[in-house]
Amino acid sequence: MRVLVQRIEQASVAVEGRRVASVGHGLLALVGVGRADTAEVAERLAAKLVKLRVFNDAQGLMNRSILDVGGELLAVSQFTLYADTARGNRPSFTAAAPPTQGEALYTAFVEAVRAAGVPVATGVFGAHMRVALVNDGPVTILLEA
Repeated sequence: MRVLVQRIEQASVAVEGRRVASVGHGLLALVGVGRADTAEVAERLAAKLVKLRVFNDAQGLMNRSILDVGGELLAVSQFTLYADTARGNRPSFTAAAPPTQGEALYTAFVEAVRAAGVPVATGVFGAHMRVALVNDGPVTILLEA
């Protein structure tokens, strides 16, 4: 599983021109699921994300988590995080999980973050989405298991 995390001031996702989710201060997580991933992996990365210290403390150091700052999470499924361009210019996505597995583990990740106490909004799994964000920093971190 790969989760590309961006610290944000705000973010939203639209499907077919209609906004389906939006959040304020917090994190945007682009979530990719690989063929070998399990529910345990999803839960482990969710726990890592909620404890990730990427928000500034009073001294300006990244010492606070999304839980500490009362932030929100926008989680968007992103199978293209498993793109392989080693052979040519057209990406291969064979390492990405099939849709049924991907959706189940994406959902497990989202539910684990919610269970930890973080408000979560989501995109629509498998849909063509337009994601808008105001990146704060910018701070972008790749979590991988």
